[in-house]
Amino acid sequence: MSNAPKILAGALIAATAATATVLANDDQHPRFTPVTAANPQAAGYAPASLLGGGLEQIVRAQGSTALENPSGIVTHYGYENDVPSPDNPALPQMVPASLASPAEAQKTEPDKNTYLTLSDQKGPDGAYDYGTHFLFQGHEAGAGSPRQGYLTRINLDADAAHRVTLMATRDQANNPISTIDGSTWDPWARRLLLTAENKSAPTYAATAGYPSTVTDVSGALGRGGYEGIQNDSDGNLWIVEDIGGPGKAGTTAKQPNSYVYRYVPARKGDLEHGRLEALQVLRAPGQPITWSSQSALQAPDQVALHGYGPGFATRWVTVHDTAVDGNTPFVSNPLAKAANATPFKRPENGVFRPGARFGEFIFTETGDTNATSPENGNAQTGDGGAGGWGGLFRLVQDGPSAATGRISVFYRGRQAVTGLDNITFLSADRLTAVEDAGDTLHRQRNALDSGFVWDAGADYAGGDQPDRWLAEGRDASATLDAANSGFGKNDGDNEITGALVSDGDPGTGGVLGARKPQLADKKWRWFYTQQHGDNVTYEVIPQH
Repeated sequence: MSNAPKILAGALIAATAATATVLANDDQHPRFTPVTAANPQAAGYAPASLLGGGLEQIVRAQGSTALENPSGIVTHYGYENDVPSPDNPALPQMVPASLASPAEAQKTEPDKNTYLTLSDQKGPDGAYDYGTHFLFQGHEAGAGSPRQGYLTRINLDADAAHRVTLMATRDQANNPISTIDGSTWDPWARRLLLTAENKSAPTYAATAGYPSTVTDVSGALGRGGYEGIQNDSDGNLWIVEDIGGPGKAGTTAKQPNSYVYRYVPARKGDLEHGRLEALQVLRAPGQPITWSSQSALQAPDQVALHGYGPGFATRWVTVHDTAVDGNTPFVSNPLAKAANATPFKRPENGVFRPGARFGEFIFTETGDTNATSPENGNAQTGDGGAGGWGGLFRLVQDGPSAATGRISVFYRGRQAVTGLDNITFLSADRLTAVEDAGDTLHRQRNALDSGFVWDAGADYAGGDQPDRWLAEGRDASATLDAANSGFGKNDGDNEITGALVSDGDPGTGGVLGARKPQLADKKWRWFYTQQHGDNVTYEVIPQH
C-alpha cells in the first residue's frame, strides 16, 4: 500500500508525456488522465466506477447512512422505511428479503448538492459541535401520496453518529414537503432555494439552521418542472425547467416543452415580490421560436437552433409580475407558452462562467434520451438533428439583468455524450457536465453514464470532444432494480447528479460564478452524487 502513490504518480507522468488529452497541470485546472470509454451496460453486471487518473473520491454519505434524528418513515439518507425489514421493523428493507415475494423500501434519490461554510450551526444533539462545513440536498423521490420529500444536511466535520441531519419534512404551514430536485443558496435572502421537478409542486425557501423553516415561495417564483436554480450578482434567480413534451407523430421524438426563466426581485433577496421572465429566442427580428413552431418533426426552427454558428438573438418576456398579478401560487409553463417564450428539450441545469461578470450562462439540454428518435441527427456528430441528443447552450448578455442577448450551441450532443444534466465549473475555463441518459439509452448504446470536462474557451464545431473524468459504474442494488423494474417503485441504473464545485462562502461574494474556482486551494471542494441504487454522495479529490 505504501508504494501506491508513487506508482500512480509515475503513471501520471508517463500518461502526460504520451497523450495530449491530459488537462493542464496548474493551480486552476485539476490534473487527470481521461478515462477512454464508458462502462458497458449488461444484465446482471455491476461494474465499479472508473475515475480519471489522478482523481480520487471519498464517500461522504450513502443511502444506508442512518439519520441522527429519524422521523416517521424518514429514517435514512437514501431510504424511507415504507417497507420495513421482516426482522426489525425499525429498519428499511433495502434489498428484497425474499425471492418469493420481492419488495424493497423507497429509495429517495438525494439530488442537487449545495455546500456552505457556516458557524454556530446546531442540530438535534445540543451538546455536539457540528463543525463548519455542510452539504445540503433535497430528495427527488419519496413514498406515499403525496410523496414524502425532505431536506438533509451532511455534516462534513462530524462523526458517524452525527453525519446526516434531517432538517425538515414539512413546510411552515405543516404541509408535507414535496420531493425536491434543485437547490442553491440565496445570500441576500439568507435562504436555501429548493425546486421540484413537478409543475404542480411548490418552490421553497428554507433556512439553513436546524430545524429548517421551509416556506412556499411559488406566489412569486411560480411552480413548474423546475430543476436548476442559480443566483446572479444582481440578485436575480435563473431557473431551468425540465418537463418532457408530447411525442411527435407517434415517434420517440418529444416536442420541446421546457423553459429557461429569470426571476427579478423587487429588491435583492425578496422572494415575495418580483417579476418572472422567460427566455425568448428570435429566428428573425420580431419573430420568436415558439412552442407551436416546433411541433413538426425536424421543424426548421428547431434544427437551426441546434446547429453550430453565430446563434440567435434573445430577449426576456414577462410571464408573471406580483405587482400586477398578485401572490397566489401559479404554474409558469402555460404562461411561458402564452408569452411566446422559446421551449427547449428538457434543459436541466445552468451555471455562470466564472470571471465573465455574470454575462455568460451555460446550460444543459437533456434531449430525447432515445437512440431511435428521428430528431437525433448523426450518431457521431449530432449533425442535422433537432436536439434529440441534447447538448450545451451558451447565452451571452451585457450583464445579468440585460433585456437582450445572444444564444448559440456550445456543444452539440451525440450518442456517446448525451442526456447532460448537472453542470459546474471546475476552474475559470473548465466545466463539467454529467449524463442522465436513462436505462433505455444505456441499453441501446451499451454504455452507462459518464462525467465530462469541456474547455469553455474552445470551439467544438470542428468535432473535438470533451474528456471523460468519470465512467460511472452500477452498484449491485441498482443492478437488481434495473433487472426488476425497480420492484414497482425505484429507478434502475445509477445516474450522476449533484455535481458541484464551491468554496462554501455564504456571502454575496460567494455566488457561484463570482470567483474562479481553485481546486488546489482546499477551501474549494468538488462533490457529486451517484443517484439511484445505493445513493452515494462523494467528494472528488484532485491531485495537484
